[in-house]
Amino acid sequence: MTHLSVNVNKLATLRNSRGKDNPNVAALAHKILKYGAHGITIHPRPDERHIRAADVPVLRALVQDYNGDRDHNHSIEFNIEGYPSKDFLRLVEKYPPHQATLVPDPPDAITSNAGWDLVKNRDFLGGVIERLRKSNIRVSLFVEPAKFDGAQEAALRALKPGCIELYTEAFADAFVRPDRDVVTRDYARVAKVAEELGIGVNAGHDLSQANLGYLLRSVPQIKEVSIGHALICEALEQGLESTVKKYLAIVLKP
Repeated sequence: MTHLSVNVNKLATLRNSRGKDNPNVAALAHKILKYGAHGITIHPRPDERHIRAADVPVLRALVQDYNGDRDHNHSIEFNIEGYPSKDFLRLVEKYPPHQATLVPDPPDAITSNAGWDLVKNRDFLGGVIERLRKSNIRVSLFVEPAKFDGAQEAALRALKPGCIELYTEAFADAFVRPDRDVVTRDYARVAKVAEELGIGVNAGHDLSQANLGYLLRSVPQIKEVSIGHALICEALEQGLESTVKKYLAIVLKP
């Protein structure tokens, strides 16, 4: 079964555009969980243009309270995504998530736009992984399948994070082109390597109702998808509850 983690950054972007608290991100995150989502993802950035540092303890407490309610039949995961700067690491150590997804974004990036060069950053990432493990935080590393060669595999083997996240922009772009099967094979290849190494496989970026089912059928190793932008855009027409449940129907399909 694949889990659906909803990235609520876009809700925070809408809130911040007016400088007040409408929409209330925590209230909508709670509704998303009530509709059946398996997790919440946030990506706090240094400029706080969407999720703010002050949102982190509030959303973490929401997930903790939800997991403490015995009326629910599955545990909710709290995932914090970001570049592992000193400030980011202090934040996640102060409010430990279940998972920290590390991305190589510069501070001015509009959105995550690349996977890690695991060879170049092996020593740096190794230190970060070891540090976060001391706080019982599972680490996921953003990986770009098209650039994943033998040297990257060797570095992944040495680092042995808890998970990788397949950066799926190239897949989403290719989905409407004749070469989508060729591009998707790169994702299946990397997922197979991770599976053989005992590393979990997540996926995220530009995933939507249109392309998600095809990806999951092609790469069955994927255990979690993080989806925000498309889900919120689709919810404008379909409604939030309906949209979340449509995604759940896709991820839970045998």
